[in-house]
Amino acid sequence: MDLFEKCRRYTKAREAMAAGLYPYFHALESTQDTEVMIEGKRVIMIGSNNYMGLTSDPRTIEAASDAVARYGTGCSGSRFLNGTLVLHEQLETELADFFHKEAALTFSTGFQTNLGIISCLVGFHDYIINDAENHASIRDACRLSFAKKTLKYEHSDMADLKRVLSLLPEDSGKLIVTDGVFSMLGDIAKLPDIVRLARKYNARVMVDDAHGLGMIGEGGRGTASHYGLEKEVDIIMTTFSKSLASLGGCIAADETVVHFVKHNSRPFIFSASLPPANAAAARAALRIIREEPWRVQALAEISGYMRGELKKAGIPTIEGTTAIVPIFTYDAERTFVITQMLLEGGVYVNPVIPPAVPEGQCLLRTSYTATHTREQIDRAVSVIRDVFARV
Repeated sequence: MDLFEKCRRYTKAREAMAAGLYPYFHALESTQDTEVMIEGKRVIMIGSNNYMGLTSDPRTIEAASDAVARYGTGCSGSRFLNGTLVLHEQLETELADFFHKEAALTFSTGFQTNLGIISCLVGFHDYIINDAENHASIRDACRLSFAKKTLKYEHSDMADLKRVLSLLPEDSGKLIVTDGVFSMLGDIAKLPDIVRLARKYNARVMVDDAHGLGMIGEGGRGTASHYGLEKEVDIIMTTFSKSLASLGGCIAADETVVHFVKHNSRPFIFSASLPPANAAAARAALRIIREEPWRVQALAEISGYMRGELKKAGIPTIEGTTAIVPIFTYDAERTFVITQMLLEGGVYVNPVIPPAVPEGQCLLRTSYTATHTREQIDRAVSVIRDVFARV
C-alpha cells in the first residue's frame, strides 16, 4: 500500500467540516484573555490555560519586548553550545527557588521537557510506572526511553499502583510518573499515597505539574506544595504555556539530577534554546505570581463559583477544587453540536473526545482565569444552560 493511502482514507475531519461541526483551529484575532475575538465575534473564553491571566498583562508583554530588543528574536543554537543566555540562567535560578529545589533547567517546550527528562533518566534496567491518565507527552517519553518495561496503573488507584510495584525487582530503578492536576477532569493526584508507596518499594517520584503551577499549593507552587511534600517529590516538571504566559518547560530537582539531565538529555542537547522573549515573559510571570498571591485565590474562587452555578443549572459535571471544570456530553457527535452552538452563543469551550477520554465519556473541558469576572461567568452559564436545554 502506498505510504499516503492512509491520508487519502482519513475523512473524519472533512465530514465534520462538511456538517458545519468542525470544532478545531478557530483563529483568534485578539490577545488570549477572558474574552477574545474569534472570526469577527467576541466570545467569553473558558477554554484557555491562561490560569493567572498574564498573557495580556502589560508587564509580561514589556518583558518580552525588552528581551527581543536586547537579545534578538532567537538564540540560533542549543543551550549546550552557543544558545545559553544570562536570561536562561536567571530564570532557572528563580524557578528552583520557587519550587524549593536545588536546581532547575529549562526546555523549549513542555512536551519536550517530559521527553527530555524521562528518556534521559530511565535506562535499560529501569522501570517506569505510569498513571493511566497521564499526559500524552509522558506516554511518548516512555516510548522514547530505554526502560526495561513501562507499566500502567489504573487512574489514581493506589491499590493497583501497589500491585504493580510489588511485581518489580526490589533492587531495580523505578520511576513513578504522575500528573499533579490531571488535565481533563481536573482531579489532583493522590501524592501522599504515591510517596508512601515509593518509599516502601524503593522508587523515585516525578510530578508533571503543568496544570498545578498557579492553581494549587502555597503561592501557586503546585501539587507537591499543596500536600507539603516538596522534599519527598524527586522531580517537578512544569510548563510555561499556562500560568507563566509563555512557551517552554522546566525540570526542578536535586542539582546532581539536573546536572545529569543537562549533559545527557538528547531532546535538550539537540534542540535550539528557549527564545529570549519566551524566557523573559515566563520570568516576569513568575515574579508577578510571587508578588500577587491574590491571583491564586481569585482563580480558586471563580472556578468554585462556576462549579456552583453549573450544579444549580443541572449541568452534568463533577465535584472538584481546581480551575479545570469538565462538563459531560458523553457522545462525540453531540459534543461537536454543543460546542458549535456554544460558540455561536458567545462561549468558547474545548471539546474532548476519544482517544483523549474513554468511549462514552466525551466532555467539554472548561478552564478558568484569575481575572474572569462573575458577570462573565453568569453570561457563560446562561448560554450553557440554554444550549443544553435545546439539545
